[in-house]
Amino acid sequence: MSEELATGPKESPPAPQAGPREMWKKGGRLLSVLLAVNVLLLACTLISGGAFNKVAVYDTDVFALLTTMMLLAALWILFYLRRTVRFPDAVPYRDAHAGPIWLRGGLVLFGICTLVMDVFKTGYYSSFFECQSAIKILHPLTQAVFVIVQTYFLWVSAKDCIHVHLDLTRCGLMFTLTTNLAIWMAAVVDESVHQAHFHRSSHSNASHSRLAPDLERAGSQVGGDCPCDTAICQIFQKGYFYLYPFNIEYSLFASTMLYVMWKNVGRLLASSTHGDGHAPSRVSLFRETFFAGPVLGLMLLVVGLAIFIIYEVQVSGEGGHTQQALLTYYGFNIVCLGLMTLVSLSGSVIYRFDRRAMDQHKNPTRTLDVALLMGAALGQYAISYYSIVAVVMGMPRGLLGGLNLAHALLMIAQHTFQNVFIIESLHRGPPGAKPQETPPKEPCLTFANLDALHTLPACPPTPRLVGPSPAGPQEAVAIILAPRVHWRRRCLKDISLFLLLCNGILWIMPAFGARPHFSNKVEVDFYGYSLWAAIVNICLPFGIFYRMHAVSSLLEVYVLS
Repeated sequence: MSEELATGPKESPPAPQAGPREMWKKGGRLLSVLLAVNVLLLACTLISGGAFNKVAVYDTDVFALLTTMMLLAALWILFYLRRTVRFPDAVPYRDAHAGPIWLRGGLVLFGICTLVMDVFKTGYYSSFFECQSAIKILHPLTQAVFVIVQTYFLWVSAKDCIHVHLDLTRCGLMFTLTTNLAIWMAAVVDESVHQAHFHRSSHSNASHSRLAPDLERAGSQVGGDCPCDTAICQIFQKGYFYLYPFNIEYSLFASTMLYVMWKNVGRLLASSTHGDGHAPSRVSLFRETFFAGPVLGLMLLVVGLAIFIIYEVQVSGEGGHTQQALLTYYGFNIVCLGLMTLVSLSGSVIYRFDRRAMDQHKNPTRTLDVALLMGAALGQYAISYYSIVAVVMGMPRGLLGGLNLAHALLMIAQHTFQNVFIIESLHRGPPGAKPQETPPKEPCLTFANLDALHTLPACPPTPRLVGPSPAGPQEAVAIILAPRVHWRRRCLKDISLFLLLCNGILWIMPAFGARPHFSNKVEVDFYGYSLWAAIVNICLPFGIFYRMHAVSSLLEVYVLS
């Protein structure tokens, strides 16, 4: 009764309507997304069509499209940079979470490797210039210019929240993102074609030639026979194929940063959050660890490199050591994945005792990281489940079948628990952030009759504990609790570094050519080469990207722990 008098009759508030600015923000995003979808579908059609023999799409057509897209994207980037330099007020806010230094540093590293790949590719096609189309030489040169311009652009503008020409900026960012995705897809298809051709030539199985395309088709039909029989030509050819993984990761890194910039177009930030980043102090960046995680991770990294080299030599050799190579490969991966699963579980257990506040602020970078981790893991999930069905239903006997089954099960468990650990880490506040505890509401009635208020007793205050003196027991409690918090932070840093190094070696192996999926005959015999090759070639690139993105996220977790 009294509360009704105080509040009066309750009226349903009118539904909030989006203003013209918010409505057009959604419309501008929709326009840019539609542009990106159409351009990406066109690129996918040409790139996928050029990978098969029976489709009259040649690599020169793909190169022409990619060259045009890169030139247009580079011109738009130069226009953006010129506009922001001439009008400093165009970028009133900068997102402190976007484009961290380790992400930009990785972009520069992969960009340098991509430039080296372009040099090798230009030298390879220049070795037989007389029988090749000029677009094959123009494409790597254009890509080198595009990489230089885009890397500088993302280095200086990754944090921008631009507020002029919103729709043009959204369309330009989406077109540049689509260009990077098209380059990524072309590199993945080219590398898959190369792996299929290598597997077909090494195993000499006629049934495998139904899907593997003829790599010399374009050269023989478009520009005549172009033999690569000189030593320098073969060096260029092998060099740029080995550098493809860096080009693939560069395109994906750039795409993620461009997406965050696209989300930040027209974004309003409070003035107090301009510098509100989780930037660690330089003093504690590489300290406060037990060194157990880095040492064990480096040991696994070195052992993994040695096993990878032995695997490649034995599988590609003629001595018939494929069985031994697979046993060694699966054995190392089972040990590595098992340790990573246990370490990820221990990190999640430590977070159960962590009293840091959860960061609930809007953060497009973190949202994208979580979505990419969950989405990219689906590729490895698919391969693992296909392997489990093939092993269980096919019932292969022997040690290799058991190792294959254990490897697939551990791969699923490792991805699951590592994602839980990383996502929970990214949502934690900075060190020292305490959870905000809302005080209990004081029981008190509210009356509408103001004349009767002076006749009522005042609401009793909430009882509070009287704090001790600064030199009293509170200081002793802080001294006792500080080492416990410090111990947890050290453990989390060790866990992050160990997982980072392990993900690094698990990225190197498949990225540089390890394909036990084809050397192991269980899945090939169960599904047939055509279906199994399609599954691996579609899903494995996402698994490779997951490893590198996990490395980037774990580096952020290590710095922020």
